[in-house]
Amino acid sequence: MIKRIINFNPGPAAIPLDVLKIVQGELLDYQGSGMSILESSHRAKEFETINDQTITLVRELLGLGTDCHVLFMGGGASTQFALIPMNFIGDGQMAAYVDTGEFAAKALKECQIVAKAHVAFSSKEEKYRRVPKMSEVKYPEDVAYLHVCSNNTIEGTQFHEFPDTGKVPLVADVSSDIASRRLDFKKFSLVYAGAQKNLGAAGVTLVVIRDDLLAKGKKGLPTMFSYKTYAENKSLYNTPPVFGVYIMKLVLEWIKSKGGLAGVEKINAAKKDLLYGAIDAAPDFYRGPAEKASRSWMNVTMRLPTEELENKFIAGAKKEGLLGLKGHRSVGGIRFSIYNAVSLEDIQKTVDFMDKFRKSA
Repeated sequence: MIKRIINFNPGPAAIPLDVLKIVQGELLDYQGSGMSILESSHRAKEFETINDQTITLVRELLGLGTDCHVLFMGGGASTQFALIPMNFIGDGQMAAYVDTGEFAAKALKECQIVAKAHVAFSSKEEKYRRVPKMSEVKYPEDVAYLHVCSNNTIEGTQFHEFPDTGKVPLVADVSSDIASRRLDFKKFSLVYAGAQKNLGAAGVTLVVIRDDLLAKGKKGLPTMFSYKTYAENKSLYNTPPVFGVYIMKLVLEWIKSKGGLAGVEKINAAKKDLLYGAIDAAPDFYRGPAEKASRSWMNVTMRLPTEELENKFIAGAKKEGLLGLKGHRSVGGIRFSIYNAVSLEDIQKTVDFMDKFRKSA
């Protein structure tokens, strides 16, 4: 018997068991090719088909138009922090950044190495407990783009609406809530996401870039630093993260089988309601640091009355098969990362444990 735990790790995170079983079955001999996809050339027809199918699935599930490119890149979302300003901030220009958490702040920092940046909003002084109201986001009309981080994994906050930026391109790091809910992706000029939370395995980063922004990209950049290189070659200019793209395809097929983004959104809404309900039902024992209007659907953060109790909670949860609950080292506490692969049944078991722990503490 295979022993499976309930995986609350923030990333690399849970992958659907159905997907892992397919990977297991195809690992040694991919569809009669006589070799693993791990060994396959990225120029082989087998991988070219996977690449094309994954692009098609991204377009279908995210509801994209024909005016954009779907790219698969390496280096994680953190590499995009630097590539975006390198490509799109012109001479004498600056970009605007909304600072709502550690990774939003890192994106801002990388931009400031390359060019000037305007802080359109920051909740740093509030310990990143919230995202802004749209009226609080302020920036000059001539900025190269406005950058936001849609979901803050460490602090447990999330944008539930996005600024109307007009002619200013809207750029978003959607690493930790991509494909978890329906969004109007057509309002974004560029979105990017590391795959290791909702799209599969670490090693591949999804980038969706609109043609009008791509056309503004700087010339003269090193080949591998230019988005145009990836767009003109369907991400096959050099060897891409072959295995990561393959797993992304399988995960996207799994999402499609669940009813697409509408289907997973319904499940995710039920999961977060159940978990936040358990926290709010015991306010003298469990406390959610994030403001309620900014609460994340993907990363539910929680504090107990003392750190000693938090450590006991984590140890007790581990005995029950609930792993990955320790909050980020910068903030402490408890964090439930409830990405798509975490089931509603998993959350019910977690809530039952929370109730039992509180009564026994």
